[in-house]
Amino acid sequence: MQLLLTYDVATTTPEGRRRLRQMAKLCEGYGHRVQKSVFEITCTDAELLTLLDGAQRIIEPRDDSVRIYRLPRDGFTTVHRLGIAEPIPHHEPLIL
Repeated sequence: MQLLLTYDVATTTPEGRRRLRQMAKLCEGYGHRVQKSVFEITCTDAELLTLLDGAQRIIEPRDDSVRIYRLPRDGFTTVHRLGIAEPIPHHEPLIL
């Protein structure tokens, strides 16, 4: 499946900055960073469950936000890009 994951982590405290780094590292293991807090991910159902579990363990629900959008099949091929955004190949799960 193809997903677009976005997160917003409160960084006004040292703990928030730590959570931000942890979320980035978690997401980098699953997909391509396309903006600072936006990742394009190709994964299986089982990998999605593992990703969700990892994110729940990291974030502070009262302060942080994670959104995951499931895209239609081949959703990454229909993206309109402007500026320096470059296409990224997504052929199979990207777990590193």
